[in-house]
Amino acid sequence: MSLPAGPGGPALLHAIRLGLQPQEFLLQCHRRYGDAFTIRIPGRPTQVVFSHPDAVKAIFTGSEDTLRAGEANVILEPVLGTHSLLLLDGAQHLRERRLMLPPFHGERMQAYGEAMRDITDAAIDRWPIGRAFPLHEEMQSITLDVILRTVFGMEDGAQLGALRASLLRLLAVATSPLLLMTFLRRDLGPLTPWRRFVALRAEVDALLYAELARRRTTGTAERTDILSMLMEARDEQGNPMTDVELRDEMITLLLAGHETTATTLAWAVCRILEHPDVLARLQAERAVVCGDGPVTAEHVGALTWCDATVKEALRLTPIIQFVGRILRAPMQIGGWDLPAGTMAAPCIFLTHHRADVWPDPERFDPARFLDAKPGPYAFFPFGGGVRRCIGMAFAMFEMKVVLAQVLGRLTLRLVPGYRAEIVRRSITLAPSKGMPVIVERRAA
Repeated sequence: MSLPAGPGGPALLHAIRLGLQPQEFLLQCHRRYGDAFTIRIPGRPTQVVFSHPDAVKAIFTGSEDTLRAGEANVILEPVLGTHSLLLLDGAQHLRERRLMLPPFHGERMQAYGEAMRDITDAAIDRWPIGRAFPLHEEMQSITLDVILRTVFGMEDGAQLGALRASLLRLLAVATSPLLLMTFLRRDLGPLTPWRRFVALRAEVDALLYAELARRRTTGTAERTDILSMLMEARDEQGNPMTDVELRDEMITLLLAGHETTATTLAWAVCRILEHPDVLARLQAERAVVCGDGPVTAEHVGALTWCDATVKEALRLTPIIQFVGRILRAPMQIGGWDLPAGTMAAPCIFLTHHRADVWPDPERFDPARFLDAKPGPYAFFPFGGGVRRCIGMAFAMFEMKVVLAQVLGRLTLRLVPGYRAEIVRRSITLAPSKGMPVIVERRAA
């Protein structure tokens, strides 16, 4: 068996290029080596990157016994925990996914829409007029509060304040790219990132376990938050999730749904403000659908241009570069016979930028998603197959509520001279300098 060709040099150089110049590095590799190429990252399995939809289909529809997504995500275990849905495979993954799916069904979004809008309004009221501020940071505040309210079920009070403060401190450390480097995961003194991360993780865990204990005492009847629903869920043998499982899934939902959603919103606003025609159409659609009032859950389905705009932002600037599967047995993918132990990695960014699938791929054009529905192997910002993100409907709903409310209440512009560059935050790719904007006018 032989692997596809790939860039030379030491594995550390590949990691540095992916960290500092992810898009340029991947595009260079694709131009030179084609639809499949091999890269190496220190401490990780040899990685074969694929971008052709046929290869992506083979990976997403292949046997879970052979293609192990949980093993591919093991680098996230110190943050998420061993029981995270992202780290499980086989029967364990199937059990956990079945338990977690019901709270994320599309009809549940109606119950969360009002909280999403109210949290957005509260944030908008705090934003300064006429002075630049980092929008990405504000979007993170919104998405964190949405998760604390709808997922954790936390109301205003001491418990919410303590958990929010601890989570913010943990997230500030956990999103550092340094934690992806396994050789830095050691305690070298009180000032090292790993020492600080472990201490903050323990602080958050103590608060979460205390909340679980409190809720078991007071009961979860009549509660509609996702944590309470998961506490009531039972598997096919009638067993509930343990406190450790609940902790790991709550942290997973927090990190998977907070950072990624906020970053997508920041990129979407950036693209919208760069294209006045897109902005004008968004505002016109909102006026027709919502009138002079606030956006409601019932309006979201009719915001088709807003939906297309979010999807085009996800296509042009996907938050995560690729997803991975570790091969438990040899497998042919994309014409290559890959040995066991290889990581097969569908590249979201490269597939989303294929000219044969997306004409003029560098152009921001939401109309692509009005004219036709792309296939699941050409457009997969939330992953694919049985591993597709369970929070996809929740995230899409939230992003449309936030965008419609922000653009309906504010007149925004980019800071003059600003050009968005990509910066890495752990496994996600965010706009540089926090994506600074200026609010020129605010409606009631």
